[in-house]
Amino acid sequence: MKIFSLRYPLSLTLPHKRGRNFRNIFERIVRLLLWLAAATSVVITLSIIFSVLIEAIKFFQLVPISDFLFGLEWSPQLALRVDQAGSSGAFGAVPLFLGTLLITLVAMAVAIPIGLFSAIYLSEYARRSTRNILKPMLEILAGIPTVVYGYFAILLVAPALQKAGASFGLDIASESALAAGLVMGIMIIPFVLSLSDDIISAVPKSLRDASYALGVTPSETIKKVVLPAALPGVMGAVLLAVSRAIGETMIVVMAAGLAAHLTFNPLQSVTTVTVQIVSLLVGDQSFDSPKTLAAFALGLTLFCITLALNVLALMIVRKYREKYE
Repeated sequence: MKIFSLRYPLSLTLPHKRGRNFRNIFERIVRLLLWLAAATSVVITLSIIFSVLIEAIKFFQLVPISDFLFGLEWSPQLALRVDQAGSSGAFGAVPLFLGTLLITLVAMAVAIPIGLFSAIYLSEYARRSTRNILKPMLEILAGIPTVVYGYFAILLVAPALQKAGASFGLDIASESALAAGLVMGIMIIPFVLSLSDDIISAVPKSLRDASYALGVTPSETIKKVVLPAALPGVMGAVLLAVSRAIGETMIVVMAAGLAAHLTFNPLQSVTTVTVQIVSLLVGDQSFDSPKTLAAFALGLTLFCITLALNVLALMIVRKYREKYE
């Protein structure tokens, strides 16, 4: 006579339940760790924003925001003594914005065409053996320290530009936006090339085959099928390159100078927002003076510009992604 019956033996049922409970606990722990990692990133980002924002507000309490955004003279040196003259301080950031824009445009004029055309060649025309050799060689440029690019600019590029300008009757400064922009563009080429190559290679082969089946040439297929389909990713690569150019400091310090000149002439010396941030915070500075607080105002402005570029790029990416998906 059986007192009770089990469908499965007790020795098999209990270990199975224990293993399932252990997996559930492990999944909860992993989920908690992932949530903590995401929350940590958000907290760090917000902390950075608020720390910069608080110091920038202190600066705008001392200097009107209109004078900062629309002022045409940048001279943050303040008088250390009451009887000291000629150092009243001017915090008009327009020369810095123009210098940043000028060097970025020169760099993009070099990096985008060379990087994009190189990516098209590697992904659409080059043999696999050629691609395996050329792409790593070009990507080595991304690992060179920026100070080396700075030496390359001041020792080779700037003197060569001066000699070439003299032969055409042009007066090119020893430290110019053109020299800094050209070298910065060379530095940014690997970013555009590598990302664009991966994006173009990811375009489905069926799109190319359908185009070839209609009798379209390879160059027309690239222009009318491949590039429009890869445009969202290419825009992301270009945005990364622009952000890299805006945030570069060492090349500008060594090749473009520190003087803030209100000019849009690439043959003259200019400076950028990031260079001035570094120069304002170097040394034994008091954090309650307008000179030091101006660095936080510049940082906040740079953050807003970068955020606006990101939003614009996302809008463009979303528009074309809906069109070609």
